[in-house]
Amino acid sequence: MIRDITIGQYYPAESVIHRLDPRTKLVGTMVFIIALFLADNLWGYLLATVVLALVIGCSKVPFRFIVRGLKAIVVLLLISVSFNLFLTDGEILIKLGFLKVTREGIRTAGFMAVRLIYLVIGSSLMTFTTTPNQLTDGLEKGLGFLKPFHVPVHEVSMMMSIALRFIPILVEETDKIMKAQMARGADFESGNLIQKAKAMVPLLVPLFISAFRRATDLAMAMEARCYRGGEGRTKMKPLKYARSDRISYLLFVVYIGLVLVLRTVR
Repeated sequence: MIRDITIGQYYPAESVIHRLDPRTKLVGTMVFIIALFLADNLWGYLLATVVLALVIGCSKVPFRFIVRGLKAIVVLLLISVSFNLFLTDGEILIKLGFLKVTREGIRTAGFMAVRLIYLVIGSSLMTFTTTPNQLTDGLEKGLGFLKPFHVPVHEVSMMMSIALRFIPILVEETDKIMKAQMARGADFESGNLIQKAKAMVPLLVPLFISAFRRATDLAMAMEARCYRGGEGRTKMKPLKYARSDRISYLLFVVYIGLVLVLRTVR
């Protein structure tokens, strides 16, 4: 399960999606998320499926690598689907004691499952096709309008970039600690929920120590290089919109427009 976490990882490839400006990919991700919440019928989700399939094909990121990250949300997915399936009022189809399955519950649970899966895949595609440095520059440039309100845009972007960069590192560190503990007789699989939680203590303590050590080393490295925030800093590769970015923004508008039109279809 630990090795299946793919969020925060970058997959190098030569594709149209990789060459897009990071601000375009950030806006595109937000548009896709908003469109998922706006869709309320089968046609809206079919459109989202087509759009997602086209983006995955253009990104040249292997589909097996993308869906591998879904294993990390299986529990959340099951809980969300179960709550919507059994607790939604409507036309009762099956009744088992106090539990009931309704037609509306099946519809809501299905849409919720698709929405969660597409949210994870769509968000992961952004990190798969964007390096942490590009993501930092894109966030800082995109949120630049907040600077007059004294929002520390550069610092916020830097923290988010560091957090994303450290996810794969901490996942790898967790895997190493788990293997070391299992070699010493630790059991992380058997037992009930409480026993499994207790078994995680020998894993969490060294993991937190390692994370704080890495954070200290990173802070010392940044101070040694005279890092003093983003004020007055220049970019080695300034962000510039290309023709493909302008076409992408036009496609975003068309996509949102189609979603709003499909909401009226019954």
